[in-house]
Amino acid sequence: MRLEPLRRRDIARCVEIEQILFPGDDPWSSRAFHSELDAGNFYLAARPDESDELLGYAGLAVVGRRRGEYEATVHTIGVAPEHQRRGIGKALLRALLERADEFEAPVFLEVRTDNDSALALYESHGFERLGIRKRYYQPSGADAYTMVRPARTRDEVAG
Repeated sequence: MRLEPLRRRDIARCVEIEQILFPGDDPWSSRAFHSELDAGNFYLAARPDESDELLGYAGLAVVGRRRGEYEATVHTIGVAPEHQRRGIGKALLRALLERADEFEAPVFLEVRTDNDSALALYESHGFERLGIRKRYYQPSGADAYTMVRPARTRDEVAG
C-alpha cells in the first residue's frame, strides 16, 4: 500500500465511501472535499501498490503562525469497508500525526462515542478524551468525544 496526496479526481470515490460509512449522519459532500483541498489542508489517499484504486483517505488542518502556536485537527479518516482491518486507517493516522509533528502541534479530533474501533486506534496513538459534544453528529444526534494528542517536539519525535 502507498500513501500519496489526495487528487481531485478521487473526490467522487471519497463521497461514495462517506455515504457507506456514515449513513445515519451527514456524510461529506463533494463540495466539502473540494473546499478542504482549496484551503490547502493536508489530505492523503491510500492506494494498493498495483493500482490507483482508492482504499481510504484522511485529512488534517494545521493553523497557527509560528512554532509553539500551531494546532492541528484531524478532519476525516475513512477506509472503504471492504478494506478495513488491514492497517490502512492506522497508516493514514500515523501520516497525519507525522505532519502535525513537523509543526510541533497538538492534534485534536472528534469521534463518535460508540465507535469503539476508532477510539482504540486513537488511544493507542496517544490521544486522550477531553470531553463530550452532545448531539454532535447530525441528523442522528450521536454524541462525540473531543480528543487530543499533545504536541510532540522534535526531540520527542527523534527519540
